[in-house]
Amino acid sequence: MSATINLEKKHFPVLLDELISILSPLYGGTFIDCTFGQGHYSKKILEFKENKIIALDRDKDVHPKSKLLKEKFKNRFQFYNIKFSQIKNLNLDTSYLKGIIFDLGYSTIQINDPKKGLSFKNKSKLNMKMGINDFSAHEVIHNLGFDEINKIIKYFGDEAKSKLISRKIVNLRKTNNINTEQLVKIIDSIKRKNPKKINNATKTFQALRIFVNKEISELIYGLINSYKILPVGGIIAVVTFHSLEDKIVKFFFKNYSEIQNKSRYLPKVKDQKILFKLKSKKPIYPSEEEVQMNSPSRSAKLRYGIKLSHNSDFDDFIKKFQYLLDIENMSEKI
Repeated sequence: MSATINLEKKHFPVLLDELISILSPLYGGTFIDCTFGQGHYSKKILEFKENKIIALDRDKDVHPKSKLLKEKFKNRFQFYNIKFSQIKNLNLDTSYLKGIIFDLGYSTIQINDPKKGLSFKNKSKLNMKMGINDFSAHEVIHNLGFDEINKIIKYFGDEAKSKLISRKIVNLRKTNNINTEQLVKIIDSIKRKNPKKINNATKTFQALRIFVNKEISELIYGLINSYKILPVGGIIAVVTFHSLEDKIVKFFFKNYSEIQNKSRYLPKVKDQKILFKLKSKKPIYPSEEEVQMNSPSRSAKLRYGIKLSHNSDFDDFIKKFQYLLDIENMSEKI
């Protein structure tokens, strides 16, 4: 998982300058790149000679890029082919850990890979597995019931026509195996085309990709487990690309950076810990110049927090998004 790419298919890491400014790698330390992708964030940080990078990615296809950095930077670079929710299982020495980075976008290299089946322009079998998966989009479409498919498309894709799309899927699969091209035709038959808006299939494909890769629980537990291994003073920085993941990240930082009260009529809780310092409650957006150079970056938002204290209770965070986790758990029916 990495940032987006421009129309010439050249890879550009989104908000790179802003991220480097926040992390201050000039002064040295260890950084964890939770979404290594094409390696641009890692490479930039490693240009400062006092730094070390621990890189993670669930996609085994990024191995060639990781090998190049390993050859160049030797002991200053380590790569692990794991999901970032498993970050606390690495048993790392975090004494010098200064920052943990998440870039939740997908590269055009991944999107255009027909084996992954992420693009609605492909004509191949529905897949969408990014690595370390239990099932594919094909299995979701052909094994879950109408109610389950509707919930996935509605809540993970914010698709207003989710019921109509789900009903057509369930009806068509009785006589046909639905591939990428057929799913796009189903969606186009329901939604009127508008050249000024995103492709009709974007929201449904986003929803299926999120469900197949369990991106909600990955993000929630990735953030929690990153916090747990980060020393006080360290930074967690997250680049998001759609409203659902940004909603989760925003709540995580905001809810634990201020003293929260269940009722405005109750006195403030004096001993409640504030876990993060936020320099700004608003996200950082790409500059106009960056958007002009790399148009997909227009949807990117960067949020970050500086850890102020230790805590082990994130019940409020999990409860807030339990309804999304419950949708993910429908995968048990596949």
